[in-house]
Formats: sequence, structure tokens, C-alpha cells
Amino acid sequence: MASVVEATGKTVADALKSALQQLGCTEVDVDYEVLEEPSKGFLGFFGKDAKVKVTKKETVVEKAVVKEVKAEAEVKTAVPAAEEKNAVVKDYPSATEQLARAEKFLRDVFAAMNIEVTWQQSEAEDGVVFNLEGDNLGILIGKHGQTLDSLQYLVNLTANRGVAEGRVRIIIDIEGYRSRREETLMRLAGHLAEKACRIGEEVHLEPMNRHERKIIHMALQDNRRVSTYSTGDEPRRYVVIVPRRRRRRRGFDEQERYNED
Repeated sequence: MASVVEATGKTVADALKSALQQLGCTEVDVDYEVLEEPSKGFLGFFGKDAKVKVTKKETVVEKAVVKEVKAEAEVKTAVPAAEEKNAVVKDYPSATEQLARAEKFLRDVFAAMNIEVTWQQSEAEDGVVFNLEGDNLGILIGKHGQTLDSLQYLVNLTANRGVAEGRVRIIIDIEGYRSRREETLMRLAGHLAEKACRIGEEVHLEPMNRHERKIIHMALQDNRRVSTYSTGDEPRRYVVIVPRRRRRRRGFDEQERYNED
């Protein structure tokens, strides 16, 4: 599935229309750049067509990934009452079979997207890691890893379909992105804790998923100068860093709040 195309036309509008047809998008879903303006040439001869470069916006690509694979990841949990009563022993897929499901799912997704991706599989303390490798895989990461998290969720859903016990946890990573992101968040936590102490006021971080909020909490759990809590509703839930010594304000109630994830 192409996400960037170049197209030509007698006018810029014609070239843009051609590119949108190739991408299957509307104009609001893309960014485009005019590479060449049209020209009529000398006495109407040897003119040039307009040429544009059109790129799908990141959020559109992310929606496309989820849409392409959603049907593969549906889980049927309803069991007929009679069958449930008569069932004594149920053979669940083995860990090997669950991992095979995950690999097939990934191959189908990347084939649908028309991209070449390989991966290295390794054991980790909290699951099995599939570290993806390939060219220009930023499209699979998305903003702050949102697309990557969606892909990981769907992979686990597919691998553990119909499994009640012995579920395999699969972690999808791209060339070590998750460890780099964790280091970035830990540094960010330290910097913002210093800022909170310096200004004597709460510092609100941007919305994060549960895993990333946990990284912030753990990074500051031994910091005696600040405390942390999470607030807001998913997916806009975020971390607040609170200095233990706040700047006093007239009429300000300095009651501390704690709201654990």
C-alpha cells in the first residue's frame, strides 16, 4: 500500500486528482508538494505538465494499518451454553502455535501494506520480542509509538485467540525503538522534576499510554523532592509531577493528590 506517490497533469489540480486516486484518499488526508509548475512552452509547443508529490498523513496511514488487519484479529468468545457444559478438557494452542499465529499475522499485514520487513525473535523477562527490521519503518511506529502499540495489541489478540491459560505476551519493537523511547522518557522525567522543584509548581506531561506513564512513575519513585500521580481519562490520561515544596499562593490549597494507575 503506497503512502507517497508522484503524479503529473495538465494542471496542478489534475496532477493532485490523479495522485489522490492512486492513494485512495481525499485532499484532507494528504500533504502535497508541487514539484513542477505547468508551462505552455514556446508558441504552445514543448509545454510541461504539472508534477506533484503527495504523502498520506501519518494518522491516515495508522488508520489504514488497523483497518487492513482488524478482520484478522477478531476474537470469537461466545461459546454455546450446551458445549460449555459438556466441555471437560479443552486443548489450547501451544506457545509454539501462538507464535506461529503471530508470525503469519505480521506477514499478512506487511504483504497488505506492500512493505518488506524481517524480524529477529528473542526471549525477554516480560515476553517474546519481535524486533522488526527494514527500510523506512517509521510508518509502523507513528507518533510516540501509537501505531506500534496498535500493531502489538492486534498481534497479541490474534496469537491468543481462544486461549484461556498459558497466553504468550508478544512485544513488537522496531530496531530498538522501545528501549530508546524508555531512555528518553527517563531523561524527560528527571528534567521535568527539576523544573517542578525550581518553579515550585506542578508540571503536567503530555498524554501517554499506561506503559509510558509507568516509566515516568518508576523513574521518579525514589526522588524525595517530588511525587507523581496520573489523571484524566484514556486516551488523554497523563502524569503530573508535584514538588513536595510548593510555591505558596494566596487562596491556594496545598492538598496533595494521589491517583494510581
